[in-house]
Amino acid sequence: MSPATSMKVENVEAICSSQRAHSRRGHGVSPLLAASTRCIMIAELRWNIFDLVAPPNMPVSIARELRESHQTMYFDFPRMRKTLLALALTCKSFTEPALDLLWRHLGGLEPLIRCLPQSLWKEDEKKLKFQRTMTLDDWSIFCKYNYRVHSLDHHCHKTYSEPAICDTEILRALSCPPFSLPLLPNLTSLTWTEASDETFHYIRLFVTPQLTMLNISALPRSDYGGPFFTFGPSEQSILSFIAQSCPSVSHFVFRDKYHSIESIGDTSTVLQCWSHLTSVGIGTVSEAALLHLSNLPSLRVLKFQLPPTPISAATQRLLQRPAFCALQELDVTCKSLVILEAFLEKLTVTPKVLSFTITHGAGSARALPALISHLPDVCTPNSLRQVRFSITGHPPDRDTSFEAAAFQPLFAFRNLRKLDIESKLYYISVRMDDAALLQMAKAWPHLEELHISRNCGSRYQVTPHAFVLLLWHCPRLVSLAVAIDWSTIDLYTISPDIPYQGFSHKALSTLFTRGSEIQNPTAIASFISAIAPNVREIEGSGDPWPIVQDLLEYLPMIREQGRKMMLNELTRGYYGVVQPRRRQ
Repeated sequence: MSPATSMKVENVEAICSSQRAHSRRGHGVSPLLAASTRCIMIAELRWNIFDLVAPPNMPVSIARELRESHQTMYFDFPRMRKTLLALALTCKSFTEPALDLLWRHLGGLEPLIRCLPQSLWKEDEKKLKFQRTMTLDDWSIFCKYNYRVHSLDHHCHKTYSEPAICDTEILRALSCPPFSLPLLPNLTSLTWTEASDETFHYIRLFVTPQLTMLNISALPRSDYGGPFFTFGPSEQSILSFIAQSCPSVSHFVFRDKYHSIESIGDTSTVLQCWSHLTSVGIGTVSEAALLHLSNLPSLRVLKFQLPPTPISAATQRLLQRPAFCALQELDVTCKSLVILEAFLEKLTVTPKVLSFTITHGAGSARALPALISHLPDVCTPNSLRQVRFSITGHPPDRDTSFEAAAFQPLFAFRNLRKLDIESKLYYISVRMDDAALLQMAKAWPHLEELHISRNCGSRYQVTPHAFVLLLWHCPRLVSLAVAIDWSTIDLYTISPDIPYQGFSHKALSTLFTRGSEIQNPTAIASFISAIAPNVREIEGSGDPWPIVQDLLEYLPMIREQGRKMMLNELTRGYYGVVQPRRRQ
């Protein structure tokens, strides 16, 4: 190495060392400055002010999920970033805190690459590629920004939401920096999206001892060619490296592109290396790993798949002692209810959310009532808020149903907010009548979502009267999926009388009513709009239901317009109408 090159390497290392030691300590403030100026020169105050205009202090992937699910306000990220950039260019004292906030969360490596000289990279078919080797000068520029990044959401392959992504060659070029790894030394949150066999091992470039959140999604095996992910010894070795390098991980998710955990391999060895886990979403785990998780006092969320064989009696006895003491959400996937019942047999937990997915549905639907009857022994009555059962696969026959009385053991959970019975691949129904629906309404006054027959029709239906009584007893109900027989309303034209003496339920916004087909969509829409005027999404059986959907959008506006016209008429009648004077 020439003396000049050696000096450049030392300069890059010095820059990296300086940036790693970067802090936001304030400098001495002259007492001659104005009070407002002295205040803005205080580093901590300046940081807090800038943080108000910065994007939310959460990983990009989480902010995106919340925004798409409408659980938080809309964040205008481009405007926020422009504001921070303007602050960074205002004066020297603003530059560092503004740039720190600007680079805090990255939705990919593209911004870092675009800061490098234009001669280094090019954009080819919406994909960034290097067109020459990185020099020490390039690395010096890279090191001016890399230490500022605390959260990275990297998309390994082309997606519709992230059209411009880095070529794999860029990851390969970044693998040998003139300083010690990791590439982003202050990273605390890492999301590695759509990983394949080719891209998964590059994740090691970004793991840091400070990492607390690790979210990995892998490409499932494709029938159409292209990249996919296989879980083998090499991938297991990389995960072991991550576990040793990142002892403070508290949030760990490893799933495929479609948020499924079934196709992901066993991560038991990795899990047993972490003792601070608060949220876990993984595939199949061993009994040893399951016992390790059950002993963690910090674990709040657990989503996993049970092994294909029932757990042993020894493990059942160990789970009988206080286990999962802090668990708030339990999501279990298994092949059959026999395996699930063996896991729950001795368990006592206090979750708010309980979700079960049965992937081999043969016989599971008929066994579901037995599982429901066991839940009061598993969960404490005051804790449970949400219950979900999802059964997939094909049963021996195409007509599987059970009595609504099977839900009576759940009446013990008076604080229940959501109940969802989901069947994706075959016909399953609940023999529901008015009396059963009324029992549910009285048992769960805080109900927000009730989904009994969302994905399929049912010949077991309730009347519109029971539908109204449900709304009467459950004022918080937002979403409902139950089969309703609309024939008593469908046979007549719109009634001139206000139904149910003007009762109106303001909360309901979504209605799945796979009951009988209708002939008079105007009458149905008028009734629903009067009882639940805020319904904006409705789905039923047959072609007329889209007409009901359209009418529900306009009926409230027509009703409001009619109300204003009536008020105007009353006002004119009370005060009289002033006639213009005739000319003499």
